[in-house]
Amino acid sequence: MNQEIILEACDINKSFSGVQVLNQVHLDIRKGEVHALMGENGAGKSTLIKIITGAYTKDSGRIFWKGQEVEINSLKDCQGLGMACIYQELSVIPALTVAQNIYLGREPKKGKTGLIDYKKMNRMAQELIDRYEFPLKATDIVDSLGIGLRQLVEILKGLSCNSELLIMDEPTASLSGKEASILFRIIDALRRQEVSIIYISHRLEEVYMLSDRLTILRDGKNAAVLEKEEIIPKDVIQTMIGKVVDESAGSRKTLTRNTNEVVLKVEGLTRKGFFENVNFEVRQGEILGFGGLIGAGRTEVMRCLYGADKYQSGKIWIEGKEYVPTSTRKSIAFGFGFVPEDRRGQGFIPLLSTNRNTALTNYDIIRQTAFSISSKEELEMCKKIIEKIDIRPADPEKQVGLMSGGNQQKVVIGKWLMRELKILIVDEPTAGIDVGAKDEIYHILEELAAKGVIVILVSSDLQELVRVSHRILVMRKGKIVKELAEGTVTQADILEAASGIENQEEVAG
Repeated sequence: MNQEIILEACDINKSFSGVQVLNQVHLDIRKGEVHALMGENGAGKSTLIKIITGAYTKDSGRIFWKGQEVEINSLKDCQGLGMACIYQELSVIPALTVAQNIYLGREPKKGKTGLIDYKKMNRMAQELIDRYEFPLKATDIVDSLGIGLRQLVEILKGLSCNSELLIMDEPTASLSGKEASILFRIIDALRRQEVSIIYISHRLEEVYMLSDRLTILRDGKNAAVLEKEEIIPKDVIQTMIGKVVDESAGSRKTLTRNTNEVVLKVEGLTRKGFFENVNFEVRQGEILGFGGLIGAGRTEVMRCLYGADKYQSGKIWIEGKEYVPTSTRKSIAFGFGFVPEDRRGQGFIPLLSTNRNTALTNYDIIRQTAFSISSKEELEMCKKIIEKIDIRPADPEKQVGLMSGGNQQKVVIGKWLMRELKILIVDEPTAGIDVGAKDEIYHILEELAAKGVIVILVSSDLQELVRVSHRILVMRKGKIVKELAEGTVTQADILEAASGIENQEEVAG
């Protein structure tokens, strides 16, 4: 392999609001190599990439491109050097064609007229599509494409720039097996053409198959840089988690309520393209954890269970009777609560007060007249919630969008606490909030379970799953692949099952 270093980031430091997220981080990329970047959520991977691509400004450190020190302050600077980033969050414009998305801002013109040469642009795009055998047409409207094909359009945008370094952030998260195979073939072809690739993924089997080297970050620091022959699955997992991790002797939590009563039963639940034949049971007062990697299907199962999305087949039984969640309104009235993964986008309305946000799901139980609701009763409910879970500031009129992440999440959870809940689904309940707020939220969930409420916890935080759950189901590629319940359960157990490398001591590249 070529040993020439094309990109080197040295001693990179970055802090947000006084919290250091990168500490003396180093990353070097050789010409023509696939270099994987791994670490748990919050390890600093995304921050490092955003510094390299100019989205964030580093506090200190140096970046070298082909041996010359450079300052990258914008995406334009990044592209000018010969780098392209394919982000996990799609940036395609649905109303435009595939060709228009690929060459947006770089459209070929007709002579000196300044008019776009659509015929030439479509031809250029189709040649690129054909070269990599993508199942697309240049004239396809992106809005008509599924999420997997839209991801391929993002990849084509990067390839169209003839970049010397491609950064791929979870590129297969939304791809089918066939689409992922196409991508892997492209990566091999690019490597032969001496294009360098930074490959960011939680899918360990992909990293082992594709990467020439692997850099692992942990808690914002370099934990290891491994050559291909040094990449051993169990060692990588241990390095990601940390050599000294308090697993609380694993998960030995048992139900405090003496009951074996199954309240919720799911049989054969299927939503094509997202999850298939999902089966599980939950007992009264149980906290059931769902682990898995990005794109495993956990959130999609919960949205169908709650009635936010439709499923094609399968049955849901609650207290021995079949339940069909035809709408979220029906589910709320039935006894469901739902804390979504996207707290700011789906959990609350930023410009509204704590008072109004906590009332949003409760107007059916607040006293009403023929023409209005009882403002007094609405305010009393809000004050009860503020006191019950210590929302700060304790001001019912405070805009929720101006609060800290932890207090925003308390508002999202708190609005359900005034109802007679049977089942509370919480998706990534502590993402982006501080340790103190995490413990308070765990206490709320444990109190609900002690009262007999079923709590279904979806989390990418392995320590959180072990700490809170009575039982853990691990999903992978739309299916439940492992139940962890008996004896000691560790973070490594969850990660191995989610990654599909269980009982493997080594995976050949």
